[in-house]
Amino acid sequence: MSRGPLHMIGNAHIDAVWLWQWQEGYQEVRATFRSALDRMDEYPDYVFTADSVAYFSWIAEHDPGLFDRIRKRVAEKRFEIVGGWWVEPDCNLPGGESFARHALYSQRWLAENLGTIATVGCNVDPFGHNATLPQLLKKSRLDSYAFLRPQAHERELPAPLFWWESADGSRVLAYRIPHEYCSPAGEISGHVTKALQQLPVTTEPLMVFYGVGNHGGGPTIENIESMKQLAERDLFPEMFPSSARRFFDEVRANPEIPVHRTELQPHAIGCYAAHSEVKRQNRLAEQQLLAAEKWCTIAGSIGGMPEATAELGHAWKQVLFNQFHDIAAGTAIAPAYEDARDQLGEAKSIAARLANRSIQSIARQIDIPAEERMMPVAVFNPHPWPVRATVELELGYPYPLRGSIAVFEGLHGQRLQAQEIRSAASSNGRRRVAFAASLPPLGYQLYTMRPGEGTYHLGLPAEQHFRLDNGIVSAEVDPKTGWLRELTGPDGTNLLPAKRRNAVPHAQVIDDDTDTWSHGVRSLWRTSDSFEVTSVRRTWDGPVRQVVRVESAYGRSTLIEEFVLDAGAAAVEVRVTLDWREQLKAFKLCFPFALDDAEATHEIPYGHLVRETNRQEVPSQAWVDVSGRQGGVAVLNDGKYSFAVDGSVPGRPVLAMTCARSPVYAWHDPHQLTDDGVYEYLDQGIQRFRYRLQPHAGDWRAAGVVRAAAELNQPVTPLIECFHDGPLPESASYCSVSGDGADQVVVSVLKHDEDDTGSVVLRAYETTGAPAKVKIAVPFLGREFPVRFGAGEIKTLLLPSAPDAVPVELDLLEWIPGTLPAGVRP
Repeated sequence: MSRGPLHMIGNAHIDAVWLWQWQEGYQEVRATFRSALDRMDEYPDYVFTADSVAYFSWIAEHDPGLFDRIRKRVAEKRFEIVGGWWVEPDCNLPGGESFARHALYSQRWLAENLGTIATVGCNVDPFGHNATLPQLLKKSRLDSYAFLRPQAHERELPAPLFWWESADGSRVLAYRIPHEYCSPAGEISGHVTKALQQLPVTTEPLMVFYGVGNHGGGPTIENIESMKQLAERDLFPEMFPSSARRFFDEVRANPEIPVHRTELQPHAIGCYAAHSEVKRQNRLAEQQLLAAEKWCTIAGSIGGMPEATAELGHAWKQVLFNQFHDIAAGTAIAPAYEDARDQLGEAKSIAARLANRSIQSIARQIDIPAEERMMPVAVFNPHPWPVRATVELELGYPYPLRGSIAVFEGLHGQRLQAQEIRSAASSNGRRRVAFAASLPPLGYQLYTMRPGEGTYHLGLPAEQHFRLDNGIVSAEVDPKTGWLRELTGPDGTNLLPAKRRNAVPHAQVIDDDTDTWSHGVRSLWRTSDSFEVTSVRRTWDGPVRQVVRVESAYGRSTLIEEFVLDAGAAAVEVRVTLDWREQLKAFKLCFPFALDDAEATHEIPYGHLVRETNRQEVPSQAWVDVSGRQGGVAVLNDGKYSFAVDGSVPGRPVLAMTCARSPVYAWHDPHQLTDDGVYEYLDQGIQRFRYRLQPHAGDWRAAGVVRAAAELNQPVTPLIECFHDGPLPESASYCSVSGDGADQVVVSVLKHDEDDTGSVVLRAYETTGAPAKVKIAVPFLGREFPVRFGAGEIKTLLLPSAPDAVPVELDLLEWIPGTLPAGVRP
């Protein structure tokens, strides 16, 4: 049987950062693109394919002559631009909105600077692909997707070519590249042969990538000449220079293409945990930017603040660049993370500055009459649903409040409980106060603090016992193990197993001699030892907050877990300080539960996924839930991504969160470490993070787990104010969702539109996997409108500035679906 034609895709995968820093990648992009253009001059039928819009922006900013050559070849369709994203990011770790921003900024940049957009998604080097991507791709004008990993030995697929479908029903035509995306610099017969060995024998067209890659280079003269010679041999099918777009157009009409309906995993499972700090800084930057955008948008109408679309766009691009797979995955050299620290720090600084400016521009307009010895505090909620949160407030020095403090809701409202907690300062009379705030949806509430008696507590423990109980959640710390012996929700069911001789240790040390990627491994479950408790004591006890502090040690490492239960809270928060000093080991926090018929559900970008409970390491976002017949427990986090669930013992599932890994930086198997070598190891030193244990009856949907995780990751903002007149009341809400499906829908984005028309863009998604009909109110724009969501649907709406204009549904590029701006071609 003769084989179908081979579409040969000349490319040069370029790692912007890996075994080098970004400055070297910057130069290599220029050298590679120049080489590709020279090959076009020499070979009239040669086509070059490239992705990563950041690379084109680099050329445009420093070599306009080269960029003009690129523009001309793009117009001729000989320089094919695929991907449509800022870089090839890790496709598991970024949040859902980051994938939307990769497309938004990149496709618009291409339209503005090159008069075209990408229509083929391309991520050949990332280490797995989350299950929501088909919807994100489709709504970004990308109808096809080329990828490499997981490869055939890691994941069986129905065919190299398949329809990839997400939970909402969106489909893209996906193709797994055979063998590799790059080839040797010389003749390519061996490369093509290995590719053909992984492809089916068929008369349908197939696609093979070639060209020198990773550090760039692209197809060489020897590559191109070799391809011409191979095409003339009987042992090889017809082959010719082609484009990814041409290939997908030719194969699309085949009626027998199979369908794949879940994620594309696994590959390099160690990357879900490697380099804890860059992962947490990514999470913080994403969340701070989302909150800043909301407040900037509101302040533009309420506070008269100018738009900050350009500044926010720059900050987002810094985040997107550092989601490059070898940065976010933790597989680059150590100096690269100094660059990442600075770039993510810049993004966070921009977000913090703009959020503060916006919040203060709103707060200054709240009507606050002067009152002797009164301190006003405005607390801002970034979520479009009511939030009850414990506010921690540092009182400045000098200040009008000494001794006991009374906290009131509003100027003359209900008196609240207040409690002294540990201040960040140790001198000069600084104090820190905690009180429970009830906040309106995406808005603020004014609180007032006055001298008072009777409801203010120093928070010192009355006795040394280790039970935490607020009437909603109850937990008890075992002083011998440092872990909980009891965790109950409102129905009183203890969801933890009874103590047994072979109980699962909570803070486990894992032998981990795998490389930085953990190549060839699917599970990190080889427990070698565990931390031993050195101290358990109750440190705070009052009507607002109860705290038990557990200190443990292993080798040269120490662990502090502060179990915090606040009044009215539905979860126990655990504040972790880990000083990790081990090498070639991993650290896990394990959570054993007593649940029959347990099912594990993981948050993925803008969605969720039920996964097997087989000890395999999997990438998850801000929450993982384990539920069974007795109820369930959700574990929420503010910066961890690597989880595994062991369901091998009936009724005793164990959820494990991998918190640290310490391989050598950028150590790639099969390279062997030498005993006398000098190496740098990942995750050495102090890291801090938080997780919450939320017990619940029923399943995670009814427990509001998605919103609870959002509240952990985007906390409320308290602001000490002063006295002034103003047009604003002591409480206001600027966006909310109502209706039967209100609990299913999360509004994640409120921002100014990219076209600077004065309109507002709102993005929301359905979280439970069921259709929903809701009403969304945006009072500061004078709008309330109904919206229908399909199961798992992400929806983007334009709210025009004209008060009588109806909302317009957009795609993720903020364009009306099916249309393109004038002068732009696909």
